[in-house]
Amino acid sequence: MDRKIQSLRPDYIRIYTDIINKKNPDKKEECENLLKKEELSVLDILELNRRIFGNADKEIETVNQKFRSYQESDILQILDYQRKNNLNNIQLANHFKTSRNTISKWKKIM
Repeated sequence: MDRKIQSLRPDYIRIYTDIINKKNPDKKEECENLLKKEELSVLDILELNRRIFGNADKEIETVNQKFRSYQESDILQILDYQRKNNLNNIQLANHFKTSRNTISKWKKIM
């Protein structure tokens, strides 16, 4: 049996396309550029989420943060964002809504 093992990552393009088509068809043009990409990065996913749902309550963001996970490529992209924009760990953590301790841990690992 020769099965192809699919990536463990969900098909975010399909998920967000369905959400836009069913709940927010008015935001289709706004998100079209991101949805045309072959593969979405974590930064793209966060941007799509912000564009579709806007800024959520602080309480909802805290609950949603518990379920985020990052791959090595995502972490490198976030750390590269920090370098390009000359941000310190606190500013980067606030921007991506994560803890500064997480950022410090990533820097030590990478």
